[in-house]
Amino acid sequence: MKAEILSIGTELLLGQIIDTNAAWLAQQLPDFGIDLYFISQVGDNRQRLTETIKRAHDRSDLVICTGGLGPTEDDLTREAISDMLGEPMEVQPDLEKALRSYFGGRGMEMPERNVKQATLIRSAQTLDNPVGTAPGWWVEHHGRFIACMPGVPHEMKTMWQNQVVPRLRERVTGSFILSRTLKILGKGESAVEEMVQDYIRSTNPTLATYAKNDGIHLRLTSKAADEVTARDLIFELEIKLRERLGTLIYGQDDETLEGVIGGMLQDRSLFLSVMEAGTGGVLSALLNDAPQSPRFFRGGLVSQQPEVLTGWGVDAELLETHSIMSKEAAEAMATAARQTLGTEVGLAVCAAPRKDTFPGKPAGQIFMAVDLRGSVKSAELNYRSNPSEIKRLGSVFGLNLLRRSLLK
Repeated sequence: MKAEILSIGTELLLGQIIDTNAAWLAQQLPDFGIDLYFISQVGDNRQRLTETIKRAHDRSDLVICTGGLGPTEDDLTREAISDMLGEPMEVQPDLEKALRSYFGGRGMEMPERNVKQATLIRSAQTLDNPVGTAPGWWVEHHGRFIACMPGVPHEMKTMWQNQVVPRLRERVTGSFILSRTLKILGKGESAVEEMVQDYIRSTNPTLATYAKNDGIHLRLTSKAADEVTARDLIFELEIKLRERLGTLIYGQDDETLEGVIGGMLQDRSLFLSVMEAGTGGVLSALLNDAPQSPRFFRGGLVSQQPEVLTGWGVDAELLETHSIMSKEAAEAMATAARQTLGTEVGLAVCAAPRKDTFPGKPAGQIFMAVDLRGSVKSAELNYRSNPSEIKRLGSVFGLNLLRRSLLK
């Protein structure tokens, strides 16, 4: 099956938002053995949108549209498909009733313009949207398919998983494709690729490396006549990769680094506290978003002012001698975090995202330290990047230092 992704919205063409939907969807299609040949963007113009959808429909078996399903005048995806197929849009009473109930349940009266979201054409079915007001469309016409989903990423992903995926599984037959992603921290993409070079030449399952925000991803993909055989192929290669890469692998598939660490802390009945300087609380925010964070994360102390850090238990003379941007300061902060918040584990990250963050210190310098029941370990990194990326990198590699400390 050949597919095409069509992202709809003038804001995409103006560069006001980045098209993350297309990238995410492109990653999902190989799991179904679907070949993606084109990704297009088009603005909110009815004629151009109709022409673009027609071209995609003519050359692809599956067209995946995101955006243009809202209630306003410039939301034209339904109208364009209606024009292309020559099928009039008709209001569906049950959909209209559900929409009015959605608004009523929030103490609001539905604007009449939202009625357009309750329309269908003869060839379309509704894709339910439990997290928004815009239902999607699933269109079948002459053996080809169009899946229309909202442009809001979390609505699109929910609709894809719950509504589109089951329909694809019914229609894509002949082979079963399975993927597994192993996530790695501690080495760069080229170094990881060298370590698994002989397996990258494998044809089934295939192996590919990707550099991501949360480390290096190894994607294993197998293809077989049935699910059991596909899983066996994945399992055999995964065992070999885990033996070779060892503790460089921190998780798989949808697991996050902070979630994995949270699980490790809970397994050991440990609580964590953190102290940050120069990161603006990025590390605390990551931990706060982890599953079951109240069960392992006591809290975070965030400041880059020496007098504030001193009030939290960091030795003033040490800060004056070594400055905040030093291994000694990071180690003292990790211990102070542990003692101040009464936890078994303390983690500290000190980062200089800009030259003026800590005068005299280069931008991109990062120090981190872990205090695990009095046993302290620290590390230093230097990166050339923008301020927000330096803050993120400091937090991620601080967490990885903690992970490796817990493993030992």
